[in-house]
Amino acid sequence: MPGVGDYDEFGFLEDNMREWGIAVHPVTVRRAFAAVEGLRHVSALVWGDAAPELALLHGSAQNAHSFDSVALALDRPLVALDLPHHGHSDASPVGPFAPLEHAADVAAALAQLTTPPLPMVAMSYGGLVAITLAHLHPELLSAIVLVDITPGVSVNSAQHIIDFIQGPESFESFDEILERTMRFNPERSESSLRRGILHNALQRPDGSWVWRHQRHGAPSLRPDPDLHLWDWLEDADLPVTLVRAMGPSSVVSDEDVDEFIRRRPQDQVIEVPGASHSVQGSHPLELAQIIERVLFGETPA
Repeated sequence: MPGVGDYDEFGFLEDNMREWGIAVHPVTVRRAFAAVEGLRHVSALVWGDAAPELALLHGSAQNAHSFDSVALALDRPLVALDLPHHGHSDASPVGPFAPLEHAADVAAALAQLTTPPLPMVAMSYGGLVAITLAHLHPELLSAIVLVDITPGVSVNSAQHIIDFIQGPESFESFDEILERTMRFNPERSESSLRRGILHNALQRPDGSWVWRHQRHGAPSLRPDPDLHLWDWLEDADLPVTLVRAMGPSSVVSDEDVDEFIRRRPQDQVIEVPGASHSVQGSHPLELAQIIERVLFGETPA
């Protein structure tokens, strides 16, 4: 596995496939950029040579590489976006938590990098952006899979995640940032977390490390009276599937599930036993199987 000093964002894929028992195969993936409002850019990973069949949207303080294992298991042409303020995307002038503004940026990126409509798998904060996107631009999406998120998730239920995200502004060494991340993610292997950190952190000239999202300032939640996410979710004229993580770090409560079912009785809730909040990290093969079954009517071999 490549080490800290020789980072290559596409140099981990074979190691990734071996860890998850995915048959090692040639992979075509490239970094792309889409122009959005204000001379900014949204970055993305474009997998495959054909037109993307699927869009992936990560959660707060993550990046497009968080879906690498899922993309490798699916082996389909797709696009995984870096949300504004995250990964290789430019900072958003309105900050890291702004579903309305971020949905507009994602809409511009999808229009440039894909041929809409197409389904979207969106985890955590990315799911709130996806709901907003479906409301503002229903022509872009054909289905949504929400990964461990509903509009009912509150600051209280997500406090453990917020505390981790709003932790130290920098770390003296890679070992320090790795050790803290491993404590927070006991369900994940050290190798997968090491890969994730190298994708999601930067080393400064003085040797210290900082999360990519924190180079723009620490994320925070802010109330927005213009967000009506439950109503927008209820009104969305497309299939919506809720994938609920059943591990201790999940942020979706029984009450959230009940409200989802009340609002969308025609849709389904799928539970993933033992999964962490970041299902694509702890249970990527299970999530890939759900995506294939729900969105494409198939089961991967």
